Amino acid sequence: MQDPNQVLAERFERALVAVFGPELAGTDPSLRPSDFADAQANVALAIQKRVGKKPRDIATALVEKLDLEGVCEKVEIAGPGFLNLTFRADFLSAKIEEAAKSDRLGVDLATPQEVVVIDYSAPNIAKEMHVGHLRSTIIGDALARTLELCGHKVIRQNHLGDWGTPFGMLIEHLVDSGAKADALDVSDLSAFYKTARAKFDASPEFAERSRQRVVSLQAGDAATLDLWKVLVDASQRYFGRVYSKLGVTLTDADAAGESLYNDMLPGIAHDLEHRGLARVDDGALCFYIDGFKNKEGAPLPLVVRKKDGGYGYATTDLAAVKYRTGKLGATRLIYVVGSPQAQHLSMVYKGAALAGWLAPPARAEHTGFGSVLGEDGKMLRTRAGDSVRLIDLLDEADTRALELVRAKAEERGEPIDEAELRAIAHAVGIAAIKYADLSSDRIKDYVFSWERMLATNGNTGPYLQYAHARCRSILRNAGHDSAAPVLGSVAIALKEERALALGLLGFGYVVRDVAATLEPHRLCTYLYDLSSRFSDFWSKCPVLKAEEPLRTSRLALTSLTARTLETGLGLLGIEAPPRM
Repeated sequence: MQDPNQVLAERFERALVAVFGPELAGTDPSLRPSDFADAQANVALAIQKRVGKKPRDIATALVEKLDLEGVCEKVEIAGPGFLNLTFRADFLSAKIEEAAKSDRLGVDLATPQEVVVIDYSAPNIAKEMHVGHLRSTIIGDALARTLELCGHKVIRQNHLGDWGTPFGMLIEHLVDSGAKADALDVSDLSAFYKTARAKFDASPEFAERSRQRVVSLQAGDAATLDLWKVLVDASQRYFGRVYSKLGVTLTDADAAGESLYNDMLPGIAHDLEHRGLARVDDGALCFYIDGFKNKEGAPLPLVVRKKDGGYGYATTDLAAVKYRTGKLGATRLIYVVGSPQAQHLSMVYKGAALAGWLAPPARAEHTGFGSVLGEDGKMLRTRAGDSVRLIDLLDEADTRALELVRAKAEERGEPIDEAELRAIAHAVGIAAIKYADLSSDRIKDYVFSWERMLATNGNTGPYLQYAHARCRSILRNAGHDSAAPVLGSVAIALKEERALALGLLGFGYVVRDVAATLEPHRLCTYLYDLSSRFSDFWSKCPVLKAEEPLRTSRLALTSLTARTLETGLGLLGIEAPPRM
């Protein structure tokens, strides 16, 4: 299904080619929302230098060739050359009826469809997840869901920190403690880590055993690998509980930790050195890439092999690129990693490109993000100054949301089963956390505020959930107590109906936009705007009391709104309870 913007883009392309020739084929018509019409095209200003004409003259020439028969009822030239377009009511009605019949709600499958690898979450084995893991996990999951809806094959990769020197001391402490695998929980592992580190720092004998254990681990000693797996399995059980509570789609099958690439590292080093891309410098094998310098202005290398013969995370990251493009066949690599890693990842991407492991059409993108701040404007921490445990944050969300949902139910006098009440509260609490994160421009820091996040008005997750529940309530009262779409002839007469229809028909565009830009806040903005449009529609356009055929028309708009909100929230990883 072509949404209105796609129809306009196609008609504008024909006009551009007719006026200025085939070299203008594929030109973006620069369609934007407008306060003066249903859409505004700014293409005349965008191409003025290319064609050597004044924007208003370009706009006039385009209007003469622009075939909008059956699409627009009015086209006006405004200002220096803006084109304001008003759709025909019957065109909008037909598009709404088409969207209502579609399971995809106007979201066309992408062409071409790609294999996309998304690297996100990435906690460390033997450590609890904290608030610092929140953004990567939430953003990555939303992007994975969105790209899948667009038809791409998405491969999730949870790049666990499951290898390296710390595991020597952890395994040795595991041996000393005699802990059993099935009794080891992550809370034990957190204490394990602190105790093991203290022993390592205090006992030369323990430190030496730990170093030898690392050698055994890297050499593939079977007994050592069994002990390592005890730590990994206990951690993954914990990660699974957190992911389930947070409502993200990562599973054990998506785990692709540093250990996955261990056998590849000698070959990576040999290949780079043999081809003259890396050279030994002060005992270490270094990969120097043009354009990167340290704080002193000296060339900054990726250290491929350290002086002691070990390999660091730069080598692992290069191996991961090679694996993902070669073994997995990915053409798009997305790394949802904090912004401070921008330089490192840029070096890895350029290094992989020089080595031929990241060749077109394959490309890699760093989806960076800012930090979560407390209301004091500083990094969010506990009162004791520690990092906030993610599981504690989620438990607090449940508690606060339950108070809110219970109060709302009592206010309305609606009896709700306690189990359902708790399920709704969990959905609301998680929505509050996720939406506060995703509705912010990901590159910026944002302030974590329970009061603002759990508000049932304004641009919040709970507000959107209540908007969806209101739609479902109207449909239930009309006898449509199911998720099945209400189909029928749709009339677009009042301005509120037109505004809601235009909002609904923009869903496909915004999903494609998020898939391209990797900016989930654009979808959040759209869903909030759609909820506001529905609120205006609901208050000005009676639904249940309307006479037929107007009643069915407005029920169809309400039904499509409910389905669009539910699908859009689902892309953000947010549940949409049918009642609240």
